[in-house]
Amino acid sequence: MDKILEGLVSSSHPLPLKRVIVRRVVESAETPLSQAQCRAMFALSTRLILQGPDPFQRQVGRQVLEAYARFHRAEFEAFFNRGLVLGLLQRGYGGLGSRDPAILDYVQAGLRLIISCPSVLELFALLQVEALRMVCERPVPSLCARLCQLLADFPQCLPRGRKLSLAFCQQLVRSIAHFQSQGNREPELRLYVSQVTQVSGLLRSIWKGEPDTLLPSLQELFAVISSTDASFEPSVALASLVQHIPLQMITVLIRSLTTDPNVKDASMTQALCRMIDWLSWPLAQHVETWVIALLKGLAAVQKFTILIDVTLLKIELVFNRLWFPLVRPGALGVLAHMLLSFQHSPEAFHLLVPHVVNLVHSFKNDGLPSSTAFLVQLTELIHCMMYHYSGFPELYEPILEAIKDLPKPSEEKIKLILNQSAWTSQSSSLPSCLSRLSGKSETGKTGLINLGNTCYMNSVIQALFMATDFRRHVLSLNLNGCNSLMKKLQHLFAFLAHTQREAYAPRIFFEASRPPWFTPRSQQDCSEYLRFLLDRLHEEERTLKALSSAKPSENVMNDESLAQETTSKAQLFTEAACTEGEERTLIEKMFGGKLQTSIRCLNCNTTSQKEEPFTDLSLAFCPPTSFENVDMQSVAHSSEVKEDSMMQTSMVAASSFEESALDNSPAVSDSCEPIRNEGILKNLLPDELNSEGITDSNLYKVQDSKDMSQKPVTENTPSVTDLLNYFLAPEILNGDNKYFCEKCASLQNAEKTMQVMEEPEYLILTLLRFSYDPKCHIRRKILDNVSLPLILELPIKRTASSLGVVSRGWSVDVEFSDTGENLAKKLKSSRAEEVGCPKLVPYVLSSVVVHSGISSESGHYYSYARNITGSRPSLGLCHQSKTVALTSHSSLLAGEISNAVIENDLDSNEMSKEWFLFNDSRVTFTSFQSVQKITSRFPKDTAYVLLYKKQNSRSGFDTKSANGLWVNGDPPLQKELMDAITKDNKLYLQEQELSARTQALQAASASCSFRPNGFDDNDPPGSCGPTGGGGGGGFSTIGRLVF
Repeated sequence: MDKILEGLVSSSHPLPLKRVIVRRVVESAETPLSQAQCRAMFALSTRLILQGPDPFQRQVGRQVLEAYARFHRAEFEAFFNRGLVLGLLQRGYGGLGSRDPAILDYVQAGLRLIISCPSVLELFALLQVEALRMVCERPVPSLCARLCQLLADFPQCLPRGRKLSLAFCQQLVRSIAHFQSQGNREPELRLYVSQVTQVSGLLRSIWKGEPDTLLPSLQELFAVISSTDASFEPSVALASLVQHIPLQMITVLIRSLTTDPNVKDASMTQALCRMIDWLSWPLAQHVETWVIALLKGLAAVQKFTILIDVTLLKIELVFNRLWFPLVRPGALGVLAHMLLSFQHSPEAFHLLVPHVVNLVHSFKNDGLPSSTAFLVQLTELIHCMMYHYSGFPELYEPILEAIKDLPKPSEEKIKLILNQSAWTSQSSSLPSCLSRLSGKSETGKTGLINLGNTCYMNSVIQALFMATDFRRHVLSLNLNGCNSLMKKLQHLFAFLAHTQREAYAPRIFFEASRPPWFTPRSQQDCSEYLRFLLDRLHEEERTLKALSSAKPSENVMNDESLAQETTSKAQLFTEAACTEGEERTLIEKMFGGKLQTSIRCLNCNTTSQKEEPFTDLSLAFCPPTSFENVDMQSVAHSSEVKEDSMMQTSMVAASSFEESALDNSPAVSDSCEPIRNEGILKNLLPDELNSEGITDSNLYKVQDSKDMSQKPVTENTPSVTDLLNYFLAPEILNGDNKYFCEKCASLQNAEKTMQVMEEPEYLILTLLRFSYDPKCHIRRKILDNVSLPLILELPIKRTASSLGVVSRGWSVDVEFSDTGENLAKKLKSSRAEEVGCPKLVPYVLSSVVVHSGISSESGHYYSYARNITGSRPSLGLCHQSKTVALTSHSSLLAGEISNAVIENDLDSNEMSKEWFLFNDSRVTFTSFQSVQKITSRFPKDTAYVLLYKKQNSRSGFDTKSANGLWVNGDPPLQKELMDAITKDNKLYLQEQELSARTQALQAASASCSFRPNGFDDNDPPGSCGPTGGGGGGGFSTIGRLVF
């Protein structure tokens, strides 16, 4: 019969005929056969099953084997014995290898046929050993899945005993770690996923039946994924096991892993990275739950190095998973946790910013309900991150445009989310990390690395650097052999102009220029720093000039003594600044002006005048136009307030920056925090109003600082011109702030006016945005938007020949006994014809320092700036022929229409890449429109310090030299500076080469950070604090932390 069957299946007869004959052969199995005939039929059917060249022959073999084994069980039991099965599993069959899944198919079919025979027990014992051997040989997915199917159908074949069972589970885990897909097409991937599911399903059955094997299996799993062997990368198929681990074990397992001293940081980093890779595995459940749990566990034990490394290495991979709907839910959960917990630096978020807009558009075009739901969640996450790091408008504007029609979470919800997700705020444990090396940005400008909450310095230095005439004067100084602060500033300016680095670390200059009362690594006021810096540079130059003209035996004062003696020097400066014939310092030439204060007694009409130098003007915010329901106490307070806030314009001594009681005299204020004046209001009263004419109904009611800080921006946005008008407007001194009149010999109501007598080359304006809230005992920020004119005209009162020296003390110049016309005539001095009315001097906006945040206790500084030189064409901006009469309600800009035309003309003619945004290490192109709209787009980002450059100035350098044009218009550097820059540029190139050689190794173990390589220190990252650009100080606040 076996010969007939063999000849039939290999013949060329039609297939239907073959099937009819095969059916008769199968039916003949019921007839008695000899043992030899049965054995021949079993051997033939086995050969057809295992070596049949086509599906028909293999099907015939299975039919014949099943039929003859059923009717001749004893003979089949003798045939399908231990020797046959062992030979098949170890040596294969003919040309068929032992690792072919067809072998296991045949064995499983044989076991099913003799399941009721006693000999099957012997085969079970054999298969228990062979199954363990096979998994130890790391079978391919198809063979392993077939073995697991056999073991699932016949659990008796599973290794028995705790030791063997445990070994089998551990080896099966390692086998899964070696799985690799055999193709990338969808059918192949689906088959691969089903095979992995088959294997993980067997492990789940074993863990359920023998719970003792679960924990050792998980330990083996962790050992695999935490391996640092670079030659082996475990398969993501291991993700299929996670869904079978009981969630009740999360707490115990995570605590065990994170506190085990034997688990090294490198191993934990590898394990966590590979678990994050598991997010790519489809159909795997709870992967995101375990990843987030491990991230939280590491944060709980303060292993921030691992968290930082893993986040920076894997955040982009997690974000890319959002493109795939199958794994999107888990990926979004992990992405949200990683971003919201990474609150010490914006680097992780900024890695994703370039890709957000495309993903948002993809979700919108999808049209699927699931995509819409995910888009809402993603938008909420993005709003949280932009709130936390609000100081990067150049990056966020495209994102805001893309998500403008989606719901925005409330500020309270954002704060709650950030607070719940934050790591511990012990930033001192966060390591300094190194980011990828890169050259200068396309702007050609160099950023300044944040050395630990030094954005206040960085923003000021960039603004000064972009003050072209000042920079060129500094670079042209011959300071060889000098270790002064000006020398350090020259060194810093030279590196900003010529280094090849993307960003430079100004550590030496920071240590030399930091005011003694500034606590390192804490928030400071950029305006206070700027005033101190200019004062130090001025005093230093005066001292060096005095020493150079003195006897050689005199001891030269060092930098430290200069700082300690600043108080006395400031007095000397204020007394000698106006001395006729004395050479002015560079700071006086560039930033120095003169302000005249006049006080007229309203009783006897005697006027006293005093002239003082200034380097900046502090502008308070104008009060509302309504005046009602204010008592005399409010009037006195507001007058006193203006007295303090308005006179903070002179160069002040370094050691005198302390809050002091207000004085009735307009002497130089010693306030240490000029931007944080409690009062920003004053009385605007008509000149004719005397003390008897003051009533409660005419007075302006002092507004609560809390209300002011929260006042919404209206259509009537005040401009810098309005604030300057308010600064120069007359003020009534009354109440507790009365003026002591020498003629009356008593305190009297008086009118105080201020006029600019000499204009500076660079006009520095500080907007007083911080006010004290007496109810809450905190300083609040005034978030009012202020319009920034590109053109500003400053009224200047020229003295006789503009050169006469005004007495430094108060003097009684004019007495008045008449009123009306006689009074007006007597107001004129004998030099009236020469003096004339105030003339308007045009200034062009050069730079803007922006404060991002909502309080003075936290936030971020960055600056907008552009190159403006004194030799630039005036574009018809000379309006000095125009005059303006200043009254309490007059405007500085008499020619308002013409100025608007000029400003529009300037704006339309300016180069598209004329403005720059300096944000610590980052420098990007921007536009004047961005500067104007910054507060309307980002309400917490407000202009704070403004630099205006005087037009038609002749203080600028000629950009020609003996050797032709200077580099970038700057003077050539001295050899000492050029050598230092050349040396550093070579070092930078060497760092790039070394980075390229070691990039693969660093990717796994070296920390990455927001700071460029080369000039970093190991201090806490200063680019962003836990309260960062959010500025709120209301969640996870570290006192006085700024980024």
